[in-house]
Amino acid sequence: MGKLLIIKTGVSNKSVIKKCGDCDVRIASCAGIPYEDVKVISVYENIRPVLKEDISSIIITGSPSMVTDSEPWSVATSQWLKNVIQKNIPILGICFGHQLLAHTLGGTVNYHALGEEQGEVEIQLTKEGKNDPLLSVLPSTFSAYASHSQTVTKLPKNACVLAKNDFESFHAISFGEKVWGVQFHPECINDSICGSNQHNPNGVALLRRFYELAG
Repeated sequence: MGKLLIIKTGVSNKSVIKKCGDCDVRIASCAGIPYEDVKVISVYENIRPVLKEDISSIIITGSPSMVTDSEPWSVATSQWLKNVIQKNIPILGICFGHQLLAHTLGGTVNYHALGEEQGEVEIQLTKEGKNDPLLSVLPSTFSAYASHSQTVTKLPKNACVLAKNDFESFHAISFGEKVWGVQFHPECINDSICGSNQHNPNGVALLRRFYELAG
């Protein structure tokens, strides 16, 4: 199996990093992948992403930045994604990454009309989600950690809603057979109790299934 490429779009706050590690470390841990088998490109530092032949899957992280800020690194990453999506490689966007995929493919992103969704939330799979190769590993109603003030406000053409709740209509979306976005954070639990052995079991199941699909 090839390597997982993590497109890192920002860093967690210092207290979370001290307790739990940064987002790339937590993603690898939840997915059950040794960190040395992961390739990380920190695009928020204006490092342009490159897709090498040994990459079999891609995860785009969350970020303190906003998609609507159109920062140069964000615009460049979006342009890169337009080409990469055509290569039939499994891609998962998380929070900012989810929104960036929607924006890249012709959807719209903006601030959520209800403000910020923060903390442990309950999410429901749609009928399509229950039959999706990735999301179907989750219970029909599951808990996950959310932290976002922006959201996908208009879906791209041919996108399919896989999960939602009363606050967020697009908690999970498929953008094609091998491209997904989740507004929630599968790599996170409440940062006051997080630890190397205390991952959200739903997030672990999702990330491990994603890596399995890459094989």
